[in-house]
Amino acid sequence: MDEAMDRPWFTSYEPRVPRSIEIPDVTLNYFLAESTRKYPYNTATNFVLSYLARRLLTVGGKMTYQKLNEMVDRFANALYQLGVRKGDRVALMLPNSPHYVIAFFAAMRIGAIIVNNNPTYTARELKHQLVDSGAETIILLNLFYPRLQEIRAETPLKRVIVAHVFDTLGPLSRFLVHAKQSKQPEWVDVSQDKSIYLFQHLLERYGPNPPAVEVVPDDTALLQYTGGTTGLPKAAMLSHRNLVANTLQVASWLTDTNPGAEKMMCAIPFFHVYGMTVAMIFGLYLGGELTIVPNPRELDHVMDVIQHERSSLFPGVPAMYIRIVNHPRISEYDLKSVKACISGSAPLPIEVQEQFGQITGGRLVEGFGMTELSPVSHCNPVFGTRKKGSIGIPLPDVDAKIVDLETGEDIPFGSDKEGELLVRGPMVMQGYWNRPDETAVTITPDGWLRTGDICKVDSDGYFYIVDRKKDMMIASGYKVLPRDVEEVLFTHPKVLEAVVVGIPHPTRGDDTVKAFIVLKPGVTATADEIRDFCKQQLAPYKVPREVEFRDELPKTMVGKVLRRVLIDEEKAKLAVAGEPKVEAVGAKVAGT
Repeated sequence: MDEAMDRPWFTSYEPRVPRSIEIPDVTLNYFLAESTRKYPYNTATNFVLSYLARRLLTVGGKMTYQKLNEMVDRFANALYQLGVRKGDRVALMLPNSPHYVIAFFAAMRIGAIIVNNNPTYTARELKHQLVDSGAETIILLNLFYPRLQEIRAETPLKRVIVAHVFDTLGPLSRFLVHAKQSKQPEWVDVSQDKSIYLFQHLLERYGPNPPAVEVVPDDTALLQYTGGTTGLPKAAMLSHRNLVANTLQVASWLTDTNPGAEKMMCAIPFFHVYGMTVAMIFGLYLGGELTIVPNPRELDHVMDVIQHERSSLFPGVPAMYIRIVNHPRISEYDLKSVKACISGSAPLPIEVQEQFGQITGGRLVEGFGMTELSPVSHCNPVFGTRKKGSIGIPLPDVDAKIVDLETGEDIPFGSDKEGELLVRGPMVMQGYWNRPDETAVTITPDGWLRTGDICKVDSDGYFYIVDRKKDMMIASGYKVLPRDVEEVLFTHPKVLEAVVVGIPHPTRGDDTVKAFIVLKPGVTATADEIRDFCKQQLAPYKVPREVEFRDELPKTMVGKVLRRVLIDEEKAKLAVAGEPKVEAVGAKVAGT
């Protein structure tokens, strides 16, 4: 760290939080290997699909650290024997499940690079990431296979590995899950051929003796796609060192953890870099139990699992916590086992933090991060001072500052002036995959990453995001590029002009995706018609919740649409209507 740099946030650190931590010269494999050595017979993964007979029977399955490590070795061997080599990209399109954990660490073991894909992606969205990354292998759930079939011939894929939810489960759970799922209309039978393999068969066929591959900390471990100011999503290259560092930074912040005894509620998706680092990797680093829930939208199930399994750590996004505190039957649940939660991806109302604390007895704090930061850089102290509206203070070994938007000069702490947030530290990405020009724009020669967020910082070093330099939106915890949605809207035969903006929701903590549309002369359309069209080509969270038809759009003299004017108009409408109370949000969100 630069000793000359002013860091007023140190005075707000809790007594047990160090100003700097030692980042060992290891890869991600070290975390799993060490926990297996220390806690071989502890539960590593607890996959909870449902409960039967008043929770007397759990449908799912558990694996000890010893068993998980063996499965990782077997799958690493399988990948290598199928032709996967160091530096090859392996795409994952999986919900939270043991498959994800096994596949992720198997790839790490042989030096392959994981490419995360959101399971809700349409064929078009999936194609972009497979082609851009050059992935030759994909591991996906059988239910998602039809989307891959649509575009496989247009991708570099050489091998497809198909998983089923019931893989790795015991006989009874396997029978129950298969019997239920195979009757569902979305069930897909996938036959093996020379390039299609079954996940479970590979685990059974190959032994736990993968070849020794030299993997070093500076090797790229992950390509995580993120939005940008223009164009299609681009991949942030995160190294083993980046992810190891950020895991240890998060660990240093949570001073009350008990290695070998924590139970991590894993409802936030692993394919999201926040869920991957803070839930999966951090949980395994602790030697804790990953209590895995595949669908975070099933809130009753999430709360049931927390109560029955006694989850102690619960990373999530504001929408989850808001729905919990507003749940109509919250008094029927015992969530007192939860002792700490870090909320990320969108602003978290202080009222929700306080209500959640009253319900659980634990501490819920807001943090900040982005894909390019592996992802966490700031957080409010868990047991120290939380400031309303603040994303908190930098974690150990993180430097942060704001700079003037015009001159680029540093803005002093405690000034009311706003500027762009810049962050530096060991968790800053290596760069963007195959995009050196964008990397050079985003990361300065001396290592500062330009976040694109407009911030203020007080005299204590607490940062406050006040606006977004980028047009990107955060919807349902995911980043949405306006252009991504607009390109689909422009293919509608009735649409003449379209612009998409994010309207900050006053209580939900994220953005409402809204489309403003000018129709072609002589035609009519409905909002439902537009939404149904988008649903065919976009992931659900990208589909506009609101659609407004206009005769014209506000533009500059040169014809550029003024997004800010539209956003300001929407904010004015909210101000006139009056912001709804937080207590009303739970039912509203649950109904969306």
